[in-house]
Amino acid sequence: MAAYARGVMCLVSVERASLLARGSGVMAEAKRHVRALGRKPVRVLMPDDVADAAVRPPRAARGAQRQKPPEEGIANAKSEVHLAVRNDRVDGLRFERALPGDKRLGRLVSVARSRTVREHQGKILLEGRRLICDALDAGANPQMVFFSTVDRLRELPLNKLKRATLVKVKFEEIKIWSDLVAPQGVMAIFSRPDPLRLSFANKGHSVPLSLICDNIRDPGNLGTMLRCAAAAGCHNVLLTKGCVDVWEPKVLRAAMGAHFRLPIYPSLSWDDVEKHLPKPVTVHVADSGCGPDDRREPENLQVNESHKPSKAGDYGWVSTKADQKNAHYEEYDSEEYDSDSDSDCEGGRLCLPNVDAKLYHESWAQSPTALVIGGETHGLSVEAVELAERTAGRRLFIPVVPLVDSLNSAMAASILLFEGRKQLLKLMQAPGGKSKAGERFL
Repeated sequence: MAAYARGVMCLVSVERASLLARGSGVMAEAKRHVRALGRKPVRVLMPDDVADAAVRPPRAARGAQRQKPPEEGIANAKSEVHLAVRNDRVDGLRFERALPGDKRLGRLVSVARSRTVREHQGKILLEGRRLICDALDAGANPQMVFFSTVDRLRELPLNKLKRATLVKVKFEEIKIWSDLVAPQGVMAIFSRPDPLRLSFANKGHSVPLSLICDNIRDPGNLGTMLRCAAAAGCHNVLLTKGCVDVWEPKVLRAAMGAHFRLPIYPSLSWDDVEKHLPKPVTVHVADSGCGPDDRREPENLQVNESHKPSKAGDYGWVSTKADQKNAHYEEYDSEEYDSDSDSDCEGGRLCLPNVDAKLYHESWAQSPTALVIGGETHGLSVEAVELAERTAGRRLFIPVVPLVDSLNSAMAASILLFEGRKQLLKLMQAPGGKSKAGERFL
């Protein structure tokens, strides 16, 4: 019996040990899962070269930092805020700092360089201190100004930049997007100016003389002509639809601020051109395809069969005809002439308006006057010559020595504009001359 009892007790102990082993195994497995989820690193091993920089400060040092007097912490916070405000303001104007990856400058410059986008969004790009100052003095509306240093920004009239967004960028960014060989470190986006809303400082020195640019495709020529018109004191400048955009960056650089010294009306039809001219007015066209001999006997010259000009521009300011002596333009009856037709007349001769020629230094500016300059590629349009005929204008030419090609269109414009200014000033300074030439124009 005792032996049986011992056997039962041994069996129970074995079963209990087995059950405990299985239970401990389950518990150990569950405990291992819990430890895996809640495990924390005891120590982080760092590379040898950065181990010293990543070492945490001693516990005593951290405690000293926590125990820093509150007055000292407040003073440091105030100094940090003061430095931030000082770096973000200049003479009371707040500016932004472009962060790495800021693409506003590149995006806006790309927009301003496209004529279609410029006209659609009404934005233009100006670069350089002088041009931006001229625009601000004339009353143009700045939208955004990018500058490389605070000193560059201080060179501008800050009182006129209160409504603009000022952004400080690296000089390398401006150098990437600039068209200049030596960028000045300042660029600005302006709203497309309305000539009726701008104030021009030279208005009191103008004469009753308008410049009409017809088919001027070269940006450098157009900018130079605008600069000459401003220097000669022209009343305004009118551009036909065939001209290059007046707000093209190359035109702006060549004009040297002339955009903000006299009214400029771009992309005009010939009907709109007449609306911007006074009544009455005399319109003259610049022409290099004629000379004194052509002026004396215009009836005896025939159109060259090998080179039939397709429009009046072929005898415009810069002509490419090989034989100038064979060029002639037939008189026509204004009642029978169809202005919309470019066809030739009977006999193979070209029907064009009859406009007499005159030397540039002869008397031609004796009343409110407009001068039409044609482009070097396409020359004058038929509408320009028709307008000159209707207003009793002349074909003005500058004689040059034989075997020399005609002058550059911008150079010719400068000569004729200053000659016209001289004649108009002489007329206005005569007794009663101002009422004759100036008051009806201004």
